[in-house]
Amino acid sequence: MTQNTVKETSFSLSQTESLYRGKVRDVYFLKNNLLVMVASDRISAFDVILPEAIPYKGQVLSKIATRFMELTADIVPNWIIGCPHQSVTVGKRCTPFKVEMVIRGYLSGHAWREYRDGKRSLCGVPLPEGLKENDRLPSPIITPTTKEDIGAHDEDISREDIIKNGLVSEEDYTMLEKYTYALFQRGQEIAASRGLILVDTKYEFGKDENGVITLIDEIHTPDSSRYFYAEGYEQRQEKGEAQKQLSKEFVREWLMDNGFQGKEGQTVPEMTPEVVNGISERYIELYEHIMGEKFTGESTEGIEEKVVSFIEKL
Repeated sequence: MTQNTVKETSFSLSQTESLYRGKVRDVYFLKNNLLVMVASDRISAFDVILPEAIPYKGQVLSKIATRFMELTADIVPNWIIGCPHQSVTVGKRCTPFKVEMVIRGYLSGHAWREYRDGKRSLCGVPLPEGLKENDRLPSPIITPTTKEDIGAHDEDISREDIIKNGLVSEEDYTMLEKYTYALFQRGQEIAASRGLILVDTKYEFGKDENGVITLIDEIHTPDSSRYFYAEGYEQRQEKGEAQKQLSKEFVREWLMDNGFQGKEGQTVPEMTPEVVNGISERYIELYEHIMGEKFTGESTEGIEEKVVSFIEKL
């Protein structure tokens, strides 16, 4: 950990039951029904954690998610209690539903690949004929996936199979659909005000200790959402050109340009200070486009003390 980066944490929190260290996040599960989520500055691509941490990356993603939780709190309760540091979110532990609610307003990514290969329905939702990649859909569609254990691959699943297999009750699933459509509409409205198109995204929900359906994890960040620039979208579609995206795709492109796609025998290219700082600057640019404000970073000095103090006050 340096003044500007959090690569890995080992907080001494007295109530810790367990620590989960994912590709980019450290999550502390506490005994008093609390959860501490640290958005580290680790960065992954092609399912590989790259060797260098990216200054402010975690703060960028954490601030975007926290702000969008605030902007949607009138739609659905969320898990967040507070943020003792721009990289750290403290909130309620919830029991997650075994599905992720993916919603799409455009035919992009996985949906396009399925359509291109001849499928005319996705997760039981019919798709019209004659669409091109990145075309706007007649109306947003929900294409859920299973939420598998770590290391397993999430799979597409239909509403009917979710209910039939008892993953979610019909009553609860109806509410998840309602919340998903409303959150996506709000996200699209905010994106439009920034000159962006929210193409698709995913939401995760759980139930709190009182059985209340709650929005968990994070929302509307470039890690979980696809954004296009609105300006020039129609012209690019008419010409059959690729859309200009706002995402971390530039990291994957840099790796591919340097001969790395995560395949056996390949070596991650050298991440020089210039490369690292360039990636950091792009993440800050992502923040400023999506949030419509300048990014101000916070020093990581004393981060553990801030977290401990915050939890003690709770």
